Parts: sequence; C-alpha cells; structure tokens
Amino acid sequence: MHPDLPHSQLKIRRVRLDTGRENVVVVSRRSKALRAEIFRGFSRVELRQGGKVLLATLLITDDDTLAAPDEIGLSEPAFRRFAEAVGTEVTVRPASPPESLEAVRAKIRGRTLSQAEIGAIISDLAHYRYSDMEIAAFLIGSASFITSDELLALTGAMAQAGTQLVWPTPVVVDKHCIGGIPGNRTSMVVVPIVAAHGLPIPKTSSRAITSPAGTADTMEVLARVNVGVEEMKAIVSACNGCLIWGGHVNLSPADDVMISVERPLSLDTREQMVASIMSKKIAAGSTHLLIDIPVGPTAKVTGGVEAMRLRKLFEFVGDRFGRSVEVITTDGSQPIGNGIGPVLEANDVMAVLGNEAGAPRDLREKSLRLAAHLLEYDPKLRGGAGYARARELLDSGAALKQMQKIIDAQGPSTCSNELGPLSFDVEAPHDGIVSAIDCLRMNRLARTAGAPLDKGAGIRLFKKIGDRVEQGEPLYRVYTFGRSEHDLAASATAGDNGYAINGKPLGE
Repeated sequence: MHPDLPHSQLKIRRVRLDTGRENVVVVSRRSKALRAEIFRGFSRVELRQGGKVLLATLLITDDDTLAAPDEIGLSEPAFRRFAEAVGTEVTVRPASPPESLEAVRAKIRGRTLSQAEIGAIISDLAHYRYSDMEIAAFLIGSASFITSDELLALTGAMAQAGTQLVWPTPVVVDKHCIGGIPGNRTSMVVVPIVAAHGLPIPKTSSRAITSPAGTADTMEVLARVNVGVEEMKAIVSACNGCLIWGGHVNLSPADDVMISVERPLSLDTREQMVASIMSKKIAAGSTHLLIDIPVGPTAKVTGGVEAMRLRKLFEFVGDRFGRSVEVITTDGSQPIGNGIGPVLEANDVMAVLGNEAGAPRDLREKSLRLAAHLLEYDPKLRGGAGYARARELLDSGAALKQMQKIIDAQGPSTCSNELGPLSFDVEAPHDGIVSAIDCLRMNRLARTAGAPLDKGAGIRLFKKIGDRVEQGEPLYRVYTFGRSEHDLAASATAGDNGYAINGKPLGE
C-alpha cells in the first residue's frame, strides 16, 4: 500500500451482480471517497481489511440502492473473493497498477521476457489484479511471438499458481483432446475403462466456453462434478478415477482467467494452447499424457503440417517437465456420436458403456483406441495388447460397472436429464449422399438452441458422412426449451444447415 495515496473508510455492501471473472465495485457519486482530486486518472481501486487486499474495477452510481454514500458495493465475484461480512469497514484508495504490467508493455514492444517477469505476470493474473484490457494486452503481445524459454516459463508459472496434486503411484495417466469436434465425449468412456483395469486416471475437465458441451457439463447430467481436492483424492483412491470440473480444484487458475479473454478475441495460438493444457496436466500430477488432435476442414487443426508442429510443442514441453507425452491425430471431419449437447452426449456415453445396439459406433471405436494407448502405459501389459484389453473391459460390462462406481462416489446429479420439449427436424433438400458436415456450424447451432445452459438442448444426428439420404428425410433434430431459442435455431438452419449433399468435401 502506498501511504502517499489518499484513502477512505467505507462499509461493504453486497451487490447481486455477476461480473463474470472480474472484480467490480460500485461507489456512490456522492461518496466522500470519490472527490475528483483523489480519483482523477484512476479506474481501479484497492480494498484493504487487515491483511487482505483486493484490486477491483471502479464503477460510479447515482442509485443509493446499490451503494449509499458511506458504502462500497461489491459484485458477486469480488464479495466472494474478499470474504468479509456485509457492513465491515474497509480502506479504499486508488490502486497502483501491478508492477508486472511493465513487463507486459515490454512484451508488446517485442522484448523477450525472463522467467521472473513471466512468473510475476502469472501471479498477478491468478490473483485477479489485471483488468480484462490488461489481460488482453498480455495475450496479444504473447501471440505475436513467444520463444521456447518463454513457453517453458509460462507453463511452469501457470502450473505453480494454483493447486498441485501429488499421487502415491508412479504411473498416473490422463488424456486430453484439444477440442472443436461436437459430441466428442471419449473421456467419459475412456476413464471407466482405464480405471476398471486398475490404472489411476484422475480426470479434471472444463466446462464449455464456446462449445455446446464440455466434459464437465455432460458428466454433470450423471453425477456431481463440483468436487474439492480432498474429496477428489478419496474418489480416485476408491475408484482409480474421477470425472470432475477442474475449476473447483483450482488447477492453473491463471489459465482460466486467460481463456475467458482469449476466446472472444479468437486468440488460440499453438504456444498458448500448449501452455494451457500442459500447465493443468502438470498441476494435476499426471505422469503419462495422451493428446488427441482431431484434424479436419472445420476442426481447430485443419492439416497434417499444423498437427505435426503442435505435436512437437507438446513433446518439447513434456520432455522438459519430465512427463511422458504421446500425441495422436484423429478424424475431425465430422461430429462424433449421435448427440450434441449435455443430455444427448450423456445418453451416447451410457449407450456405449452399456453395449446397447444403437450405441454410436464411432464414439465406441475412438474411445477404445484412446483407452488402448493409455492401458499400454501399464508395465504389466504386453505391448500391443492395449486394444484387446480395452475391448474386453467394455464388452464384459466392467467399464459400465466402474462408471457407476464413479457416479456413486461423486454423488447424485442435481440436473435434469430431460430433453427440450420443443423440437424440429432439419430435412435433406434433395436426394444424395452426405459429403460433409461443418463441425463449427453444428457447434454454433447447438449453442443457439440453448446448450449447455439448458442441459437438454442440442442436436440429435440421424445422418453422417457417406450416408444416403432422400429429399425430405431428416438429417438431424434440434431440441430447445424456449420458443425464442426454437425460432432462432430454425432461422439459423434455414440459412445454412451445416450439411453438404453430393458436394465436394469441405476444404477442397
């Protein structure tokens, strides 16, 4: 705290305002703490109470129901992080910018940053000391260029900024898909297969940001995913695996902050992606990691050369941090499974685990191949035997039994598993063969329908690439809960339904 900056005492008021990730406070225009000569040139304030410090973006209000002249209103994120009772007096003063911002300015000017400078930036990010604009400045500066040493420093700093898990076994396996493919819920099939074999696989997953469902959103249809660190350890000890939301165990918190700004700006560089994924896997205590890179014309990675460069980055970081990393490319030309959206994807997963006749074959086959790679990290399993072992565990029902054990350990879901009551079919405009499906378009359409906020919203696919269709035959069905989502989705499909029939494959 700078003693030369003037300050005032104000009482905390809780403002029922969700400001996302950013700390925001509200002060009355008539507040004595807001004399122009004090706050001129400042957009952020510093709150202090005892040893606690909180930096927040300042907003001014003329509404005394938000903040009286002797109060400071804290938005929900700020109130939760500051963790002081309503009415508590706090010291409020203009906030000095974090010292690490000078390193951000240097990066924008093209200078390579030291490990200490990157560490300071990540620490401030993890403690919510940056505004969205300052976060964006760092991301854009890093997107311009980042050296190998900076990539390693960024990954290490992000991994150390939050919880770091340690497991009692020498081999801890994990998998990660870089995303972009609708319905690709292989983790929910792979984890129970691998856990049933006996290898520990503590799977922490993300919620959807721009997709219609993340693994955590889909698992939440079946079980509770907001699990703390100690409970997570107990579940893994009992079940060899888990499928939980990573945000609740605070793995690489700076990454969560950066992702929320990256996505709207479409800043998804190879280096930032690798640092993001590897920091969380290092923090999670994984020793052997399988990376799935789907390649396709509308996937995140569109060609083999780009996939090879990404693979080399993953292997480079894995080697430097003592992790065994295997990277494979998979077919990203179309959605995986029959459903897009949490409930529909959960139904696909349980159909595969239950060996049901109508279970999607592509989800089953891809999951078996991924599980095979992980099982072969078991030194007791002969090389090349992974696929047969994975299929044995799935076909025998052992994987389904293990999944039920994990569900029981995590606790019952509080979410509805009902599909949206409103639906419409999108029909083939003419006879032919499906030649392409736009993954990005289908993701956006499912979100327009209400997924993942509405768990039962989404798309059920009837046709895939290579299937013959007749004019008027349904290609897929869209489910929604509200009339407005129904009408928006219907309007979106009228312009572009995401399917090509008798045309060239996308990208050609």
